[in-house]
Amino acid sequence: MRISNQIKLRHLEVFLETARQKSVSRAAEALALTQPAVSRTLRELEAATGKTLFERDGRGIRLSAYGEMLVPHAGSAIAATQAGLDELSALGDTAGAPLRIGALPTVSSTLIPEAVAMFRQSGIPSRLWITTGENRVLLDQLRRGELDLMVGRLPAPELMLGLRFEPLFKDRITLVVAAGHPLLTGPLVSERMARYPMLLPGPDSIIRPFAERLFVEHGLPLPTDAIETVSDSFGRAFTRNHAAVWVISRGVVMPELTSGRFAELAMDTSTTLGSVGIATQADTARHPARERFAAALRSAAPPMRA
Repeated sequence: MRISNQIKLRHLEVFLETARQKSVSRAAEALALTQPAVSRTLRELEAATGKTLFERDGRGIRLSAYGEMLVPHAGSAIAATQAGLDELSALGDTAGAPLRIGALPTVSSTLIPEAVAMFRQSGIPSRLWITTGENRVLLDQLRRGELDLMVGRLPAPELMLGLRFEPLFKDRITLVVAAGHPLLTGPLVSERMARYPMLLPGPDSIIRPFAERLFVEHGLPLPTDAIETVSDSFGRAFTRNHAAVWVISRGVVMPELTSGRFAELAMDTSTTLGSVGIATQADTARHPARERFAAALRSAAPPMRA
């Protein structure tokens, strides 16, 4: 016989309250039930378990050894059920407050759209509000509670105070140009590269230090007239139309690389590899919609790992 045919949640609720009160009458009063109803429910539970759960203790009762064993499990069952009901209640409807997501350019055109599509297909009634920006700006908004989660590259340890990070995949910096660019053939020497404009991540961007070290590793000077930007839309347009070299996270330009509109220069950038993942506040209340969106991010991440 299935346990659900014998033991209901009401059995566990009555059992736990009786254990807490150490009295059938007080348990009945707390549960707004009659004393015979409580006694009958306890007898049903004892019959289902085949064990005596309470013993006489003077004028009251106390848990038996078997009852002591059941208490934590009964409590866990009630708590888990309540947590599920609270989660359903917290989701509310689409008129409620939106889930606020911050996304770095690394994922805003690749991972985030796929995760949003999965989240919406799940049928969870929650509005989404998505913003992009610089790493420090989004981290500050997350820390102040203005964002519910942020997706991007793992920042320096000093920027993670009060936050936690869950890695999803690794990304690296790359140097991209439009298809057919002259630098795609021949040596990558400073004299040749200086002939073309270069786009660099801004000084406050998370990947700027990696870009600077990369140039040092390859014996190349950073151009003094480089254009500093964190705008992926400007970077795409300028790279496509003005023969620029764009130093950028590979995830940002993955669609262009896949389609063949952009190509990577032949430079080893493996030393710039870093984790990309989900940042949230370290101590924060349970947020069902946020957890569901995080699950969608995990499901959407495997192609990025590939």
